[in-house]
Amino acid sequence: MPELAIEIRGACKHYPGFSLEDLSLKLEKGYVLGLIGPNGAGKTTTIRLLMGLARADSGEIRVLGEDPRKAGPALRARLGFVYDESKWYGTLNARETAAWVSRLYPTWSDEAFSSRLEGFGIDPGKKIDELSKGQRMKLSLAVALSHEAELIVMDEPTGGLDPVSRSELLDSLFAVVAEGRTSLLFSTHVTQDLERIADYIAFMKGGRLVFSEARDEVLARHALVRGPLAALGPGLESELVGRRVYDGGFEGLTDRPEAVRSRAGDRIRLERANLEDIMVYNVREDYHARPAS
Repeated sequence: MPELAIEIRGACKHYPGFSLEDLSLKLEKGYVLGLIGPNGAGKTTTIRLLMGLARADSGEIRVLGEDPRKAGPALRARLGFVYDESKWYGTLNARETAAWVSRLYPTWSDEAFSSRLEGFGIDPGKKIDELSKGQRMKLSLAVALSHEAELIVMDEPTGGLDPVSRSELLDSLFAVVAEGRTSLLFSTHVTQDLERIADYIAFMKGGRLVFSEARDEVLARHALVRGPLAALGPGLESELVGRRVYDGGFEGLTDRPEAVRSRAGDRIRLERANLEDIMVYNVREDYHARPAS
């Protein structure tokens, strides 16, 4: 049986105005899980549960085989966190930051940190306030990798980055994943990034898990459907997750492409859907063609 970096079974967490319901999710060690969904879907609550910052009302949570609420500092030393905003003291430089961060991690390696900084192109003597946002994200990643983090949790790490900085950060993540020692949980709205790096995709909506599948299976199972309005009858609509109508035609998303082809034949055309298409058509109420998941 494969070792799991993350295992959530039937977790529920209730807040005023929001509930996370019956969440079950797992990630094998050495792989990348992309967590997607609109604001309010439950992604942040899920991360808080995994980090031990919140206690589930019911269900079971294991991170690297341990309960994050009971494991304490020993487990936290095996985890790394990369947030959308830098949490470092801006008046310190990377070298000074390492001096106090290293005290928190018994597995810290100054040699590994220096190597990561050099590989990421970060000047160790430059104040953090003087680094670009992309460089600050890389600094967070360098810190996580310098204490041999076995699981890195990333919350919107590429949000607000320019295309070049995003590409550089993703290249850095590719290199980390290729080493095969680290698992990644990557929560983001920038779904294009997950199409490059994620092995699995978990889609959340309204506090519930819609699906958790291999990325390639998700993309293969969905397709965009385009055609004239005359082809859009009740039979075809029943095969669509959602659709939008424009002058003379329609566009929709299906997770049953063969059934759509059988019903509509050459009156429609099927095209590749991306993760953003899948999320938008599942979430927008005005696009729904059949009862929402």
